[in-house]
Amino acid sequence: MKKIGFLSFGHWSNSPQSATRSAGDVLLQSIDLAMAAEELGADGAYFRVHHFAQQLGSPFPLLAAVGAKTRRIEIGTGVIDMRYENPFYMAEDAGAADLIGGGRLQLGISRGSPEQVIEGWRHFGYAPAEGENDADMGRRHAEVFLELLKGQGFAQPNPRPMFPNPPGLLRLEPHSPGLRERIWWGSGSNSTAVWAAQRGVNLQSSTLKADESGEPFHVQQAKQIRIYRQAWKEAGHAREPRVSVSRSIFALMNDRDRAYFGRGDSNDQIGVIDNMRAVFGRSYAAEPDVLVEQLHADEAIAEADTLLLTVPNQLGVAYNSHVIEAILTHVAPALGWR
Repeated sequence: MKKIGFLSFGHWSNSPQSATRSAGDVLLQSIDLAMAAEELGADGAYFRVHHFAQQLGSPFPLLAAVGAKTRRIEIGTGVIDMRYENPFYMAEDAGAADLIGGGRLQLGISRGSPEQVIEGWRHFGYAPAEGENDADMGRRHAEVFLELLKGQGFAQPNPRPMFPNPPGLLRLEPHSPGLRERIWWGSGSNSTAVWAAQRGVNLQSSTLKADESGEPFHVQQAKQIRIYRQAWKEAGHAREPRVSVSRSIFALMNDRDRAYFGRGDSNDQIGVIDNMRAVFGRSYAAEPDVLVEQLHADEAIAEADTLLLTVPNQLGVAYNSHVIEAILTHVAPALGWR
């Protein structure tokens, strides 16, 4: 059995071909798609976060709204760039959104990827400390955030407060118990997967990975997951970790599906990102019986407990509901995922 959710990048554009012409369209349709996915039996509604782009940039209002409109589905991000975040403010926002949703947040965070502007985090008021680079800063922000989520008091109370204080040092409020165990690290390399395991956070293996062996993407990603699980075991954590992978998977059920996605086989791609040679995973688009064979051979999907289906959000809620339903109904059962 696998948990299966969707991952939306939240694009919008003022184009006649787009069902999302504005930020308002994307936000409201994201809520509607989460509700529809829950009705279909999907397990998760996840959203990508990018700044200075016509995409979803401020996740917590959206996560809280989805939490208020749904009852069962997990609500997550994939991922929040911690270079842009104040971990104290973020701990309050995350706690509030998680409480609104009844403890269903699954927050994916990371040190960040290339953004739309040069050093965009500086516009948010952040800069690496002496001896740090921006990735170090992102990981430092993440570690502070993780510590705050433990809910331990750290702030000296005012002896003459506006409202009565409980005894002892004060923590940030609202605090949501259990959220610390529902944090995921977006990892694109073996070393950062080990870093995540050592800190006791779940693993979101990226849609791209540092090309560390020249092998196919899914093989390298499966090895990364096994390395992560071994590092988790060596760290001695009490609970079992969760691991997700993301894939673009489309079951060709009708002429519209074939017009959008039936353009032949897709293959892994090699590129350079942040001066790193990276391998980008292929997309899958075929009739359900062919998809079952193809996905059965994907080693990383086999290793993961959670699969996030990347959806073309600009095609609208109805079409994306169809995409999700086709996988849940015609593909997942044949693979033993349902």
